[in-house]
Amino acid sequence: MTTKIGIIGDGHVGCTVAHQLIISELVDDLVMIDVNEKKVKADAVDFEDAMANLPNHVNIKVNDYSALKDAQIVISTLGKISLETKGDRFEELEFNKKQLKPITDTIKKSGFNGILLVISNPVDAITNLYQQLTGLPKEHVIGTGTLLDTARMKKVVAQKFDVDPRSVSGFVLGEHGDSQFTAWSTVKVLQQPISEFTQDKSWRVEDLDNEIKEGGFTVFNGKGYTNYGVSAAAVRIIRTILTDARTELPVSSFQEKYGTYMSYPAVVGREGIVAKINLKLTAAEEELLQKSAETIKEKSQA
Repeated sequence: MTTKIGIIGDGHVGCTVAHQLIISELVDDLVMIDVNEKKVKADAVDFEDAMANLPNHVNIKVNDYSALKDAQIVISTLGKISLETKGDRFEELEFNKKQLKPITDTIKKSGFNGILLVISNPVDAITNLYQQLTGLPKEHVIGTGTLLDTARMKKVVAQKFDVDPRSVSGFVLGEHGDSQFTAWSTVKVLQQPISEFTQDKSWRVEDLDNEIKEGGFTVFNGKGYTNYGVSAAAVRIIRTILTDARTELPVSSFQEKYGTYMSYPAVVGREGIVAKINLKLTAAEEELLQKSAETIKEKSQA
């Protein structure tokens, strides 16, 4: 089956996602959309110039919303990260909200009925708005959420114990933002609860929280944006959807209990969110999750 994917937004993240999709051989037809026509056309030509040296061919269309009709996945990367002067992703909310109505109207007009993957910040609030404005089923509208933050947690823990981050499991939950938290009760290193490794240590796992949460701002302060980590997270979700892998991932999905989109493990497959997971969290973690949900709802209404 031919794979068609659309990307709305050709900034640092959008073009990085496009590049990873092309070199990973995950896409046959790519639709690239951006208000900066000169930039998006230049990237399309640059990708086409690479084709002769790549193992696969990709057909690229630019700024053609009608081409989204038969796309399996559409990705939203629109945003203006320069607005995040205080390190709060909600600083982009008003700007991105204004972009959504015309974009979602055009998406609906195209007849698109696939999976919508949202990277745009604040991702939980914007994912919620995309679902409301497109009318797509909640299971078909997903945000990248804390998949990136979970990867940052795994990196920090792995460095502490000198292992591969893929040998660390567990989740960062809640908002992709200030109220997120690591559910330490879920974290394992080499299949052993992290608490067993830290009993005789001079430090506590909570001492790592700041480093995990501040990872993105370290990147942002160094180069003015982030792109590789979040793009890898997005492409992992895309691969999971296209292959119907049914993988447990901490993505932003609608949480009925809390009445908002936020990150919590869910089983992801070809139909988007195909099953929900119930974690056995501590009472303190449950309280943090509730507070995170309240934070997302309060800031979304502000």
